[in-house]
Amino acid sequence: MMRQFLQSTKIFFLRQWKRYKKAKIKYRIGIPACLIILIWYIFCLPSPLFHVPYSTVVSDRHEELLGARIANDQQWRFPMSDSIPDKYKTCLIEFEDRHFNRHWGVNPLALARAIKQNISSGRIVSGASTITMQTIRLSRKENRTFGEKFIEMILATRLEFSHSKDEILNLYASHAPMGGNVVGIEAASWRYFGHQAATLSWAEAATLAVLPNSPTLMHFGKNRDKLLTKRNRLLELLYQREILDKVDYELAVAEPLPFQPHPLPQIAPHLVTRLYREQGGKHITATIDKSQQERIESVLSRWNAEFSQNGIKNIAAVVFDVQKNEVVAYCGNVDFEKNTSANQVDVIQAPRSTGSILKPFLYCAMLQEGELLPDQLLPDVPINLNGFAPKNFSLQYDGATHASEALARSLNVPFVVSLRKYSVPKFYNLLKRAGMTTLNRTADNYGLSLILGGAEGRLWDISTMYLQMAQQLNMFNEEGRYYNMKQPSYILSDGNNEKGDRNRTPLFSAGAIWQTFEALTNVNRPEEIDWRSIPSIQKIAWKTGTSFGFRDGWAVGISPKYVVGVWVGNSDGEGRPGLTGARTAGMVMFDIFNALPKSRWFARPESDLVRVEVCHESGCLKSMNCPDTETDTVWVSKKGLNGAVCPYHKRVHLSEDMKYQVYDECAGKRGIIHTSWFILPPSWEWYYKEQHPAYRSLPPYSPECREDSDIRLMEFIYPFPNAIISLPKQLDGTLGQLVFELAHRSPQNRVFWHLDGQYIGETKGFHKMEYSPAKGEHHLITVDETGESISVKFSIK
Repeated sequence: MMRQFLQSTKIFFLRQWKRYKKAKIKYRIGIPACLIILIWYIFCLPSPLFHVPYSTVVSDRHEELLGARIANDQQWRFPMSDSIPDKYKTCLIEFEDRHFNRHWGVNPLALARAIKQNISSGRIVSGASTITMQTIRLSRKENRTFGEKFIEMILATRLEFSHSKDEILNLYASHAPMGGNVVGIEAASWRYFGHQAATLSWAEAATLAVLPNSPTLMHFGKNRDKLLTKRNRLLELLYQREILDKVDYELAVAEPLPFQPHPLPQIAPHLVTRLYREQGGKHITATIDKSQQERIESVLSRWNAEFSQNGIKNIAAVVFDVQKNEVVAYCGNVDFEKNTSANQVDVIQAPRSTGSILKPFLYCAMLQEGELLPDQLLPDVPINLNGFAPKNFSLQYDGATHASEALARSLNVPFVVSLRKYSVPKFYNLLKRAGMTTLNRTADNYGLSLILGGAEGRLWDISTMYLQMAQQLNMFNEEGRYYNMKQPSYILSDGNNEKGDRNRTPLFSAGAIWQTFEALTNVNRPEEIDWRSIPSIQKIAWKTGTSFGFRDGWAVGISPKYVVGVWVGNSDGEGRPGLTGARTAGMVMFDIFNALPKSRWFARPESDLVRVEVCHESGCLKSMNCPDTETDTVWVSKKGLNGAVCPYHKRVHLSEDMKYQVYDECAGKRGIIHTSWFILPPSWEWYYKEQHPAYRSLPPYSPECREDSDIRLMEFIYPFPNAIISLPKQLDGTLGQLVFELAHRSPQNRVFWHLDGQYIGETKGFHKMEYSPAKGEHHLITVDETGESISVKFSIK
């Protein structure tokens, strides 16, 4: 018995052990399998759910649409917004999935009903898809099969676990087909109704809710009745469920369907295109103010209509907010939609010849370094510097002019002389540091023409350079220090106006900037307009520029609040008579400022300035020879204390009747007085007297006295030293004549002319001599009747 019991027990345990081993094997296989399935379920949902390209959408700072560019797959598919309108949400749930808020992605009752309907009909008549399952189907874009439906159900439940109901609705609404190449309610709202989805009416919301069910119904030439019937049926359902009251229902069903697609807004189109190229496929909020942009676009369109009568077809303008460091308006050109006259070229970013628009930067730099005082006299006479012979726009010369006046009148010769003194490489490097990105040649290659338009610049760069000057002056007046500022932004961000590190060595000092702006408030050339004569215009500093050949007209205006840059011309570079910065871009710039809020003028940065006594006539620091009655006290940069002392007032000895120069030993009965006299170089004096009738030339020496002075009596006006001259041929083939010209302090003195040692004639009164020199090098000498002589060398090609 015992043996049988032990044998039975052994068999029992052996059987249990075998069962345990089998169960253990199944357990070892089952647990990992379940884990694998669980892990797959967790990670089965793609992230992001939709891998599709989106349109580039640009809105203004108040979230009003400026424009959009189509997605790379040629679909109007706007990027997802944060939420969808309540009206659309209600319509969609009622039409597509009434139990949406109560299931986990799959509706078992709807699924059972669909299976019953499909079996009884012998074909698929219902898919039982929830909004969540439809969202999965939109993301996968697979053919409809039973296997695909099963996958959709699994992924739908997974989507429910990882997203809120509102997020799922947003995913669906942003990717649902809305007819043609329109996808999502935001794009559909703009294309079909001409406004944003947030302002959809009940009728519009219902239309977009039923449309994905049959997107081909949104055809403006057919199927309108079917679409209208579906929409009204949904509205009636909402009314029956008391979601709509009677009035809302009747108004909704009476609302017609759209008859044609609405064009998307085209406000600031060049900025929209620029953002599309830089950050395509996003919803970008620009710094632009839509209403301000439209006003300025209207100003440009009005002026374009006038300028186009003279064959001037293009205008560009950019407006910066100085304090916010942001773009207020961006008009890269006019008539973007016409696609004619290169209107789609963004001239704000296009390199164009700068004309005189860079002169204020040289003026400011020289003020800051003490190389120039605000009203210091500069030469304004014909010059030739190694073959470069600049001329003033008016082709006239003043002999000498104050620096601030030369800037206000944009005279060329004084600034070429100033650049030569400052040095071209130094100015070239300063412009690069200031932000001019188009200087792609060497400084020597540009030469002195750099100040007259020999280089190209972008309206964006140049306007930004003026903007930085205004910002530095504002910051110094507010905090007594300078900061590095970022490039101005056209994308809205909280950090746009953040100040960078403290800048101990700013490009320009506040004092020099203020003096430059003060000079620019007095811009008033005969061919320009005087802002002071127009009461509605606020005080601004402004500068114009005109490129060679009348191809480009520039104007930049500065106030403590705004900087406005304007370019006028033809995108293809065609020049037109009368295309000057003052008469075109300047007029547009003032109109834009009239459309902007006014601001006070810049405060004077007195802590960065000093007061000094300067000679009233020369603008230089007062010298011991300057009359006390002819001095002014002015503000200058601190380094201005080291500026030039007046070299033009000299101590002279005259007869008592002031008709002759005399010495003590030869004054005799004429008597002698000692006085200060304002004396300019002879070539300066020649032109200066014509513009300043009050100027008095130095009297000649008394006949009893021998001339013995360090004051030059003569100076050549033409030819220039070492000039290389090309003489044109006459009709008979002979060389034309060269006109030598001389300035003499005593024009009544006779002057004798000698060329290469040969006497060629004499002049009196007007010292001009015509002659035809042979080819080669020549040496011209003139001697006046007192024995004073000068000479010059030149060459004939």
